[in-house]
Amino acid sequence: MPKFLAFDTSTEHLSIAVQHGDALFAHSGAGGAQSSTTLLPLVLQLLGEAGLTLAELDAIAFGRGPGSFTGLRTACAVAQGLGFGAGVRLLPVDTLQAVAEAAHRRFGATRVVAVLDARMDQVYAAQYTFDGSPADSEALLLAPEQLVVPGGFALAGNAFTAYGDRLSAATARHVVLPTAEAMLRLAPGLLAAGRSVAPADALPLYVRDKVAQTTDERAALKAGTAIATPSA
Repeated sequence: MPKFLAFDTSTEHLSIAVQHGDALFAHSGAGGAQSSTTLLPLVLQLLGEAGLTLAELDAIAFGRGPGSFTGLRTACAVAQGLGFGAGVRLLPVDTLQAVAEAAHRRFGATRVVAVLDARMDQVYAAQYTFDGSPADSEALLLAPEQLVVPGGFALAGNAFTAYGDRLSAATARHVVLPTAEAMLRLAPGLLAAGRSVAPADALPLYVRDKVAQTTDERAALKAGTAIATPSA
């Protein structure tokens, strides 16, 4: 009987879910700065509703990034604290993979370029497939105009409001976020693939390693010379 906890605080949306066998207990709401104070009480509340203790979990999944620096640190720190205290391993889940999984489940998309708003006039992007073709890619940080969407791929994520007219055309566009429910669906496969880590080894995935750019870097991005785009 699968028993997992998952949560994501990488965007302005807070998503938490607990799976106990076939039963799902979930919360979604405002995140951002509130996540650091509301995440832990809500986790404990959902575990109580599910009739589980932390020590009974198979693993704790958390959104490792990319996303908000503060949100990633919050999720990782809470996951580490819970994992240490209960002796449970962690599953760091890529937020872009969770976006693709959400688009696959909700809209039936089998080829997805996941794209999240990275602020600073940039997006995070990676591509995933659910039809067996080997097209998964590493997460990239790039200007919206640099994102190339291969034929037959849908765009999915939260970057359309900010950059909609600057993003490449696609067969479809799906507004989705990296949800804890999507992470729960990914968790068994990640666990079976040996992707769990000890709490001490869990790290956020920032992609961008700083929060400010130099004048030269901003100019290079506008000229489209800084970062390579995904390819089919």
